[in-house]
Amino acid sequence: MTRPLRVGVAQIDTTIGDFAGNVAKILAAGRRAQAAHADVVLFPELAVCGYPPRDLLEHRDFVREAEAAAGRIARQSGPALWIYGSVARNPAKAGRSVFNVAVAARGGRVAATYRKRLLPTYDVFDEGRYFEAGSKPLVLRAAGARIGVTICEDIWNDGTFWKRRRYAVDPVRDLRPLRLDLHVNVSASPWELGKARLRERFMSRIARSSRTPLVCCNLVGGNDSLVFDGGSLAFDARGRLAARGRSFAEDFWTVDLPGGSAAIAEREPDARRVREALVLALTDYAGKCGFRTAVLGLSGGIDSAVTAAIAVEALGADRVLGVAMPGPYSSPGSVTDARELARRLKMRLLEIPIGPALEAYRATLFPALGTIERTKTEENLQARIRGALLMALSNKDGHLLLSTGNKSEIAVGYCTLYGDMAGGFALLSDVPKTLVYAVAADINRGSEIIPASSITKPPSAELAPNQKDSDSLPPYEALDPLVEALVDRSLPAEAAARRAGVSPEVARAIAGRIAGNEYKRRQMPPGPKITGKAFGEGRRYPIAQKFGG
Repeated sequence: MTRPLRVGVAQIDTTIGDFAGNVAKILAAGRRAQAAHADVVLFPELAVCGYPPRDLLEHRDFVREAEAAAGRIARQSGPALWIYGSVARNPAKAGRSVFNVAVAARGGRVAATYRKRLLPTYDVFDEGRYFEAGSKPLVLRAAGARIGVTICEDIWNDGTFWKRRRYAVDPVRDLRPLRLDLHVNVSASPWELGKARLRERFMSRIARSSRTPLVCCNLVGGNDSLVFDGGSLAFDARGRLAARGRSFAEDFWTVDLPGGSAAIAEREPDARRVREALVLALTDYAGKCGFRTAVLGLSGGIDSAVTAAIAVEALGADRVLGVAMPGPYSSPGSVTDARELARRLKMRLLEIPIGPALEAYRATLFPALGTIERTKTEENLQARIRGALLMALSNKDGHLLLSTGNKSEIAVGYCTLYGDMAGGFALLSDVPKTLVYAVAADINRGSEIIPASSITKPPSAELAPNQKDSDSLPPYEALDPLVEALVDRSLPAEAAARRAGVSPEVARAIAGRIAGNEYKRRQMPPGPKITGKAFGEGRRYPIAQKFGG
């Protein structure tokens, strides 16, 4: 290579199936890269059709539109080498019908196509269901440089980093004899706590061990339960960080390799990153699904307060409606806190007491059930009345209903089907309770948005006299590490007990509650993945089963 290679990185937010919108973003960024005199410009994995398309790949018209859109992009490419993700039909009579590909276009035509070789089928991934694996590396030429291409998972199997590899094939190893000047990776790597640091560590190792600069363009945006953080990266041949893109926002930058560097975006504290991930997840879920406004119940507690603050940040105060629904066991402070939160957030608040509806239910059910006061039936009825009221407001005005339950409660079934679990998006469903408090502290870091009393008062569902969460659950400081051990790490109860610092009896009881409430979690709304193992598509446990754990 006679001179440094200028690489443009176009970290864009794509929408699944929005071919016109995705193409427009790719073309705009491609023109920007050419104006910056880039030799190569990278886009995310499956940028043309959006990631992950899942069963849309079974529609022939979807695949045809993706191929046609990829062709339109190629015809408008200029002298720079554009590398963007798409799908391509498999011409063979055997195997899956499509490939996950990186299209390389230049000068108005497709120069080459690389087929993704490693197809993940763990956690939230199911690519082996749809795609046929590629079998060969690809080397491109630009400005006298030799460029190797990989797609996302292809670099997650490097034998110099992982103690146990998932695949027998190692595309990174296969690139090493090919005398590369640059290794580029187009990626759609979903975010979770700690993953950005992990990416940076192993990509640095790949660049250092191969003695080849590495640039990765990662997808940004929210798609259903997945949040993509962007944070695209560039490393020099010694594994030193040369550039880091913004997190949770679209970004474009260029870097000259070898030898150059670009802006390195700041890495923020975990609570801040969780907050930003939640804001992006809600912004994109609402926007991509066509919702302009949201509604949620405001109980005066910490969960609904954090949900409301995130919703206002994502959608705007004028587009969020809070509803206080005091019942016979609600404390006066809860209503006061809900009012004060709404005032500080400048959002609208309705107050609808549920007492009359509860009395009507009691009278209606008495002939069949007798008295229900001070029973679980009455507790659940209160939650379901509130859920019905919120759904009525959602139906009437087209609001997206946000449920406010956190991961700790959902894990052990401390939630009511068709009550507080009702909704269209479960924003905190993968946020443990202790992390909810950390996010609240981040929201309040500049000025007090969430009332201090919402943070300091003992958590309570307020469905019975003097009720507290601690009446039914271990303290959240013990419950959260226990849930993490049992759910995220799949540890047996005894090992989980040691990790969480609780007795084996408590661990077994919580393990039983987690297993026994799978049927509830199957019926909850989708919510963004934040931790290593989210309930939903990433954790596929049977409902009818007898394994004790």
